[in-house]
Amino acid sequence: MNTLVDGEWRTDAYETTSDDGSFERQETTFRDRVRDDPDAEFQPEDGRYHLYVSYACPWAHRTLVTRALKGLEEAISVSVVDPYRDEDGWQFTPEKDGCTRDHVHGVDYLRKLYVRADPDVTARVTVPVLWDKRENTIVNNESREIMRMLDTEFDEYGSRDVDLYPEGYREEIDRIIDSIYEPINNGVYRAGFATEQDPYDAAIDDLFSALEHWNDVLAEQRYLAGDRLTEADIAMFTTLVRFDNVYHTHFMCNVRQIRDYENLWPYLRDLYQTPGVADTVRMDHITEHYYTTHPDVNPHRIVARGPDPEFDAPHDRDEHPGSPPADLEAARAD
Repeated sequence: MNTLVDGEWRTDAYETTSDDGSFERQETTFRDRVRDDPDAEFQPEDGRYHLYVSYACPWAHRTLVTRALKGLEEAISVSVVDPYRDEDGWQFTPEKDGCTRDHVHGVDYLRKLYVRADPDVTARVTVPVLWDKRENTIVNNESREIMRMLDTEFDEYGSRDVDLYPEGYREEIDRIIDSIYEPINNGVYRAGFATEQDPYDAAIDDLFSALEHWNDVLAEQRYLAGDRLTEADIAMFTTLVRFDNVYHTHFMCNVRQIRDYENLWPYLRDLYQTPGVADTVRMDHITEHYYTTHPDVNPHRIVARGPDPEFDAPHDRDEHPGSPPADLEAARAD
């Protein structure tokens, strides 16, 4: 991935690995918050904010799932970039299926929005981006923080009464999101982008140890935090749904597939079948992006054909205590 340095696009400035061959993810740049507070600079309002996303990116996918579960489609608009990212970065190609134009400014590359927000910015140009149409700037480009804002600050504007960060669960939700980030969410990248055997082996050990742990946890409960669907499940879902098609092969995470786990696999199907979630999954964008955008990993950019997981297959997760929020159950019944 290339980067902006002092507002200029550079193709030679971003390194993903340290001296020992291990993958290092850089911090995001824009970290302001939307808060339901009269003194806040960025306050929740209907139609004020816009999301820039890629269907291919698991971090952006978190925000799309949250937006769908909360029923914020009318309140927060979206633009979708092309899954293929070349040396000029994320691009808008509205002629391509599932992609859109930039609905706010009409630019052709996402990096131009970063420069609009800060002409002297030094930053990786990543998705998701939460844009303030009133102030004409980026509020935030950190997926976990955008997910939390959409979940907790826009209740007045959502069409569904869904709370993904409920009182009584918050400490556990934060603990789980922290605990799955390094070995699982980032772990697949640590494996895929390692350039030496030892860091790859360490990443694989961490990844599959963590997957085994959560497979055991889910033997006794429906969701990661117990009997409630929460942000923690969204953070896990966007990695798991990509695993068999991309990470298993492309990132050499091939010890097991998610379909090999007796509890993680039905758990994944349960989440996929939760109303609103399936519509956020574009496996065509996911596979095109990963197999064509990392020439260091896949120099010929050949897109692997399979597999074809049956995400719609029945599951038995409703035998455990708990259920999706009532508004989601009503949507399922409809």
